[in-house]
Amino acid sequence: MRKVVLLILLVSTSFICFSQDVFDIGIRKIEIFFSEPSWDDTLDVYYANDIGERLVADSILIDGLVDENVGIKYKGNSSYNVNNIKNPMNIKLDYVNNGQSIDGYNVLKLSNGFRDPSFVREVLSYEMAREYMPSSKATYANVWVNGILIGLYTCVQSVDDDFTNEHFYERKGPFFKVENTGVQVPGCTGQLGILQYFLDTNCYQRAYEIESSNDWTKLGNFIDTLNNHFTEVENVMDIDRSLWMMAFENLTVCLDGPINTIPHNFYLFEDNNGRFSPILWDMNMAFGTFTNGLPTPIQNSDLQELDIFHSSTNNQNKLTTQLFSNDRYKRIYVAHMRTILSEQFVNNNYSIRASQLQQLIDADVNTDPNTFYSYAEFTSNTSASVANIIGLSELMVDRISFLQGLPEFTAASPTVSTINSNPTTVLPHTSVSITANISNSNYAYLGYRFKFADKFEKVQMYDDGLSGDGTTGDGIFGATINVDARDLQYYIYAENNDAGIFSPERAEKEFHQLAVVSDLVINEVMAANFSEVADQDGEYDDWVELYNGNSFSLNLSGYYLSDSENDLTKWSFPNVTIPANDYLIIWCDTAGGTQAGLHTTYRLSADQEEVYLTAPTGIVIDAVHYVNMPTDMGYARVPNGTGPMQYQTQTYDATNQNGTGIANINVSGKMRVYPNPSNNRIYILGATESIAIFNMMGQKVYTENQINSMDISSWENGIYFVKSGNSVVKIIKQ
Repeated sequence: MRKVVLLILLVSTSFICFSQDVFDIGIRKIEIFFSEPSWDDTLDVYYANDIGERLVADSILIDGLVDENVGIKYKGNSSYNVNNIKNPMNIKLDYVNNGQSIDGYNVLKLSNGFRDPSFVREVLSYEMAREYMPSSKATYANVWVNGILIGLYTCVQSVDDDFTNEHFYERKGPFFKVENTGVQVPGCTGQLGILQYFLDTNCYQRAYEIESSNDWTKLGNFIDTLNNHFTEVENVMDIDRSLWMMAFENLTVCLDGPINTIPHNFYLFEDNNGRFSPILWDMNMAFGTFTNGLPTPIQNSDLQELDIFHSSTNNQNKLTTQLFSNDRYKRIYVAHMRTILSEQFVNNNYSIRASQLQQLIDADVNTDPNTFYSYAEFTSNTSASVANIIGLSELMVDRISFLQGLPEFTAASPTVSTINSNPTTVLPHTSVSITANISNSNYAYLGYRFKFADKFEKVQMYDDGLSGDGTTGDGIFGATINVDARDLQYYIYAENNDAGIFSPERAEKEFHQLAVVSDLVINEVMAANFSEVADQDGEYDDWVELYNGNSFSLNLSGYYLSDSENDLTKWSFPNVTIPANDYLIIWCDTAGGTQAGLHTTYRLSADQEEVYLTAPTGIVIDAVHYVNMPTDMGYARVPNGTGPMQYQTQTYDATNQNGTGIANINVSGKMRVYPNPSNNRIYILGATESIAIFNMMGQKVYTENQINSMDISSWENGIYFVKSGNSVVKIIKQ
């Protein structure tokens, strides 16, 4: 049960719908109340028992919101100590009361910073990783127990069903935590290494913690394919996500994970395409803090010059030995590492961000009664060693130089430019050729899919004059594919014998889009309409906008709108006409027949959904797939009626404009703004061009040259958009 015990008066009604996410960068206040006076001793006993027991707290307040009967336990390995006052915690909000959560999250994991004098490693690592792969959110929290301040923690999102639904678009699937590989299992021949195959799946049950149903056979089949049928590995493993994770961990010298000689601390999840992905976990010892498995005594140069193919000859680690046995995978791995290096480290973004995070928590670290390090050590560890813990820039400045001097990084990669489609306007249920000017390459492929939940299919691109590419040997590579009624998502990979490159470089997380449209289209969808557009009865419901690009009116009798591919006739249009070059709004709110206007018999989900428009012939003429719809934002075709779908401020019953105001929003853009919400100053990271600020009406209210911070204390409360190039970040002034 949730009770609001702190009322915040909001000046702007347009802001009231936007509550701050518990994992937004800031400092949460978590107050725990136990009736058990010896709560610490009890938690120590539960930890020693190691059977998952939790002590029930009577209540917990998170930024003034209270939950009751919350289950708490200590967690961690080396970060836990019975003599610590500030031990890492796992807080399960729905331990007793089913469905209890904060901002949709029911588990918070608190780390105590025991091996990080800088106190930024964990938050910084997760924040950077999220630019390239599924990764937890992380922020800070001051924790109080029974009115006594325990200290400052990092607060990390749990890798659980909510996490997999967000990143893999499904909640359930074979799901394992890899926690204790490198052990001898009784009755099993040999030592159990990482992803090492055993015929008896019982051998896995000591090293892998199952987080789903009884899926040990599926885990065994995956590991069997990886070990013994490697040519088929892409059928059972998401290679791209695996290589992104491995590249990130190696680059940041995060050895407390699956790339090391002592591999553990990661999750495995099988998506709805039958492929397992490793998921990053436990970043509190990133940036050279964990050194187990390296030759002793450890020198700084061992970390700064860590082999980019570290552990590639360790037969106990099949993740590294198998993937690094393939030359193409090695080139893809290096391409990903070069992207991270360029975007986060060569430009010093990591150091700027570390300083910003330290500024945020400076006062709280200084007053932490149970900190493991002095305030002087906190301020110095971003640049210099504290005891045997290498400083961040001390590590990375030399590591950047080391990497840039390697043959794999000095090798000339291909270039990919002038990407086109033929035809330029792609009709549903036809074929299209994707072409690109690719130089210095002897191989290229096109990865493509039609919705977020699908895996990218790969088809080789040729410069043979037979693949929609023009003339043989002209440097134009092409591939031809068949499309359905959904927009095309695609990327290009090209390589030579020495190096590879992607377009866009963050593929597969980012991709190009190509609209697949006829003259009647689904022009905009709004599935999280909290306070933007009300229907004629004042209700803020989901809605779909159609646009008729024909030069004549069109009667929609016999057409259908549906949210299910398996039931395309879910809702039929009445005898209604949409004029030429005009719009039609359909409310998705189950109010059909009871309210004026067009109302379907179903609602849309903001998590993920598909919307299908079907002609009287039974042919789907347009389909839109979206995931994680932002609150009070539209998902619209830009340019209007013809372009691919993208998030923007809603343009209900009006033209979607390209490149004006704040219509051209890239929600996965590289720019970041924190704290958000803010009432004083915001910090801007990753802005590559001049800054423009827009209000909710799309009016430009501020323009500035490239900056990294801005005082917003004089702004009116409400919602604004910070725009730099094609990256736009929504912020809240409160």
